[in-house]
Amino acid sequence: MTENSLIKSRLLDVEKTIHRLEQKYQRKENSVQLLAVSKTKPIDDILAAAKCGQTHFGENYVQESVDKIQNLASQNLHWHFIGPLQKNKTRLVAEHFSWIHTIERSIIAERIAAQRPENLSPIQVCIQVNIDGEASKSGVAPADIKGLAEKIIQLKNIKLRGLMAIPQASGDTTQQRTAFAKLRKQFELLNQNGFDLDTLSMGMSNDLDAAIAEGATIVRVGTAIFGKRN
Repeated sequence: MTENSLIKSRLLDVEKTIHRLEQKYQRKENSVQLLAVSKTKPIDDILAAAKCGQTHFGENYVQESVDKIQNLASQNLHWHFIGPLQKNKTRLVAEHFSWIHTIERSIIAERIAAQRPENLSPIQVCIQVNIDGEASKSGVAPADIKGLAEKIIQLKNIKLRGLMAIPQASGDTTQQRTAFAKLRKQFELLNQNGFDLDTLSMGMSNDLDAAIAEGATIVRVGTAIFGKRN
């Protein structure tokens, strides 16, 4: 099997899994969007997935992703930045991406808003939450979510859509669901306070079941589509 046909087969398997889990947990059909995480993967792999109808891709490294975006400009793809974002890289992200999932500081949101080209639609963003309080993880503490959200919604050229988290790794579905449920609860609290959010970016190759059970609307899948990274 060629690499292209392997990617096609894996992508179809992931899509089938998502649809099966939507039914299992009584979610609406197509309520969970697949974000194909293509970081470190070559352009040919992205094209193989795009030929199968995949249009949303997630990238972590700014310069690598900008090169891909420019090379694939004719493909009409949607690019999501899902890595840590430093102040000196905000302009490139503001100019080239449709989404950012990793806003954790108001200064980053302010720079993105100021640097977003006026000819582009507002950039869609999620606040990254450190839901398990891990010292090694990025993201705001749950207690600080509302304050950051209030600052973001005051900005032009940027639209707050929801929350994102990468919980502590666990092979236990119950533990996975507990972490995702905590993020969903924070999402619900914001909406009870009038924020009108619609996006929960949570779940990856190894915890799709738990994430979809707890309300994920975007799942970020790389390994199950493209294979292990080098």
